[in-house]
Amino acid sequence: MSFTEELLGKHKIFFVTGIGTGVGKTLASAILCRALKADYWKPVQSGSIEGTDSDELRKLTGGQTHIFPETYLLREPLSPHAAAEKGNIVIDPTKLLIPKTNNNLIIEGAGGLMVPISSDGFTFGDLLQQWQIPVVLVSRHYLGSINHTLLSIDYCRSHHIPLAGLVFNGNDLLGNEKIICNISKSPILLRIPEMTEISAEKVDEMIGNFGAI
Repeated sequence: MSFTEELLGKHKIFFVTGIGTGVGKTLASAILCRALKADYWKPVQSGSIEGTDSDELRKLTGGQTHIFPETYLLREPLSPHAAAEKGNIVIDPTKLLIPKTNNNLIIEGAGGLMVPISSDGFTFGDLLQQWQIPVVLVSRHYLGSINHTLLSIDYCRSHHIPLAGLVFNGNDLLGNEKIICNISKSPILLRIPEMTEISAEKVDEMIGNFGAI
């Protein structure tokens, strides 16, 4: 049984989150969608004025992935709660209903686990506690990412959120990966090297890296 088959034997829905903003969640989501032949859903999108992650994922998967529409599409590039307030929109977390599909499904969050979804302080972490969907945590290599990654892993474990494993994005010039894995004992699902150009062809090249540990 392959790594992918073993993973899919346990779960068919994964939630992609990151240790912060701009760490490569959409790129990781695209690779996972192609590797797992999964559909995609971004429940809350901020910054639609600058484009959406759904549009980016469509490009990165060559239009071969079914994409469910966002439940909340917010214009301003801010935290969802702030973007909603600025757009006079009230986000109701109970309306974030996981799409029904016969395929595997990748759900992408916004920012990290503690990002507020609504003005009352309800976070993506709170949502995941309810959903109990395995998390794929994306970490990007930079000074400080060890702390940010381990804190995110600790949050999942202390709040009983299942963690499927880690995605490391970029070249590990600081040796972060080894110490993160030694401390957390978390599995590596995917390594994404630093790329000067990101395209659907590059995404397909990365499929072979999935589970290559």
